[in-house]
Amino acid sequence: MSLKVKNIVKKYGEKTVVNDLSFSLENPGVYALLGTNGAGKTTSIRVILGMLDYESGEVLWNGEKLDTSKVNIGYLAEERGLYPKYTLMDQLIYFAELKNVSASQAKKRIEYWAERLEVTDYLYPKASAKGKKAKPYRADQLSKGNQQKIQLMAALISDPELLILDEPLSGLDPVNSDLFKEIIKEQIEKEKYVIMSSHQMATIEEFCSDITILNKGRAVLQGNLNEIKKSYGRVNLHLKCDENIDSYIDKFDFSDVYQTPEGYHIKVKNDSQAGELLKVLTDNDISVVRFERREPSLHEIFVEKVGHADE
Repeated sequence: MSLKVKNIVKKYGEKTVVNDLSFSLENPGVYALLGTNGAGKTTSIRVILGMLDYESGEVLWNGEKLDTSKVNIGYLAEERGLYPKYTLMDQLIYFAELKNVSASQAKKRIEYWAERLEVTDYLYPKASAKGKKAKPYRADQLSKGNQQKIQLMAALISDPELLILDEPLSGLDPVNSDLFKEIIKEQIEKEKYVIMSSHQMATIEEFCSDITILNKGRAVLQGNLNEIKKSYGRVNLHLKCDENIDSYIDKFDFSDVYQTPEGYHIKVKNDSQAGELLKVLTDNDISVVRFERREPSLHEIFVEKVGHADE
């Protein structure tokens, strides 16, 4: 199986909000769509799902035009969409029916996910101490985080082969963020195809092998995340010494230097520049406590690409 998005163009009037977007998900795993607010991430997802018409391009699943009525897709929208005045159970049964999941199978899966997501009390409310039957919960009686859990249940209830998660961790506390991450990991282990949009760069680095960074609807960086990082080299240097080394630092033409209580954070040009600095320090009997070089983080790459996209 594979998903291919080819040369998608989407406009609103004269404004192009997705500009010639192409990417592919050839193997099970997680593909990330990144961008600032208004970059075109959610619009791209809605195009893939067939929720929006578009000017040109195509979306293919297994080489054929993606038809959401034929492909089992789970979708967690950024803008949550539960019906506030309807009971949670009725909504989940309804969403399962839309995905051709039988009522008996739906009830089994709801029971499983209710326990997994720790919302059993809301879906199966207990009678009061006086034996009075409990009223079923409506969506508007739940916190934002618990509503998000119910929506994740709706996305997973059909056991989808393609799962699309738009800002899945938005608004969650650390405990529930970890719970959602565990479930996403389980879906990866089950070899599902996942598209994820998120502002949380650490989460993307944790899950995603391939990425597209969007700026004003256009892809400004695409590819395998590890390969992208490797192409930058280990240009970030964390340096800590017992002595003050400002005079030595000033002799080098570093592009970026800032100091914290943990030492110096320096952007070096290449291996030789880092090695030259270390040699100068050791030749002058400077006590080097820490000399650590690393590749740039996704956060740093993102800021660089989005910040320079218009230049």
